[in-house]
Amino acid sequence: MEQKFDHIDRALLRALQRDARLSQRELAETVGLSQNACWRRLKALNECGLIQAHTIRIDPADVGLNLTVFVMVRTRHHSKDWLETFRREVLAIPNVIDFYRVAGDYDYMLKIMAEDMNAFDRIYQRLIERIDLETVTSYMTMEAIADSRDIPI
Repeated sequence: MEQKFDHIDRALLRALQRDARLSQRELAETVGLSQNACWRRLKALNECGLIQAHTIRIDPADVGLNLTVFVMVRTRHHSKDWLETFRREVLAIPNVIDFYRVAGDYDYMLKIMAEDMNAFDRIYQRLIERIDLETVTSYMTMEAIADSRDIPI
């Protein structure tokens, strides 16, 4: 970002994380800027890639996704070709919401949302059929205490 990232930029980002539908006038008032100055700052934040998308949050239960599962994967393979295949296969599963390479006892962590246990089992079977994995451990959630929190800016 060419301009210095300052407290006003942080205030803009915090406000947008809470409600990306704010009008430019409302946003400018919130952070104490003129609409033109607010627009210039937003343009700069978008152009430098700090703002990656303008999205909405959906309650998973309202669209029938009642089960959230964290899947921990350990593999015995670490070649570039295997990793490309693994990434491609995992990313082809729409129910995989988040996908991380992690340090520790496991190599990867997936967050999967499914309608119910039967739907998750179909996703699980698809995963283990297509990719040679050493260990797969699944943790079913009972309650989302803090989910999709804003990034602390």
